[in-house]
Amino acid sequence: MTCGNLLCGCIGIVMAMRGHLETASWLIGLAAVLDFGDGFVARLVKVSGPFGKELDSLADVVTFGVLPAVMVFQLCWFQELGAISYGAFLIAVLSALRLANFNIDTRQSESFIGLPVPANAMLIGAFPLMGRYQPQFDGFWQNDIALGMMIAFSFMLVSDVPLFALKFKSFGWAENRIKYSFLLASVLLLLFLQYAAIPLIILLYIILSLFTNERKVERVNR
Repeated sequence: MTCGNLLCGCIGIVMAMRGHLETASWLIGLAAVLDFGDGFVARLVKVSGPFGKELDSLADVVTFGVLPAVMVFQLCWFQELGAISYGAFLIAVLSALRLANFNIDTRQSESFIGLPVPANAMLIGAFPLMGRYQPQFDGFWQNDIALGMMIAFSFMLVSDVPLFALKFKSFGWAENRIKYSFLLASVLLLLFLQYAAIPLIILLYIILSLFTNERKVERVNR
């Protein structure tokens, strides 16, 4: 499954370079499913270990780092931004830094510090799908400001902001109300806004994490 994630990234890069950005976006989505599933399956069959962790990061840096960087580069190139387009590859660099830090940071076993690379890649992948299937948003993302925001937002990958992980030790409401609220809001946003919901879901994820962090600080201060 991890190698399938990597394969999606390699094919997606080819598709993006050929201008098939929607296909590249779908491959990011498929890779995200495989990326979520490989860890679950590894734990289920008890084959998890350092080899799988390293392979997972190597696959992620291609699929969720290089591929979205190539997509943004192509979008910038289509807008005739010239040499500025190469700034898109900061996304790949920041993704590699995020993954390398994740592998050695013992604080991220139960939560994340900085935006996970799959989330950032899905945010970028949403825009070509919006342009293809939701024409009303076509002009929203095909401009210099939106492209700059995609690159700037990627700096969240290397931020020190703690973000909750969708890992459940139990299924009770009290200890998981933020996670359940996030999942419910995400489903509703997807139903009403479809692909346009994805950037909002990522933004909601960050806002809820900040709210959760603030509540934890208040409890500690008491």
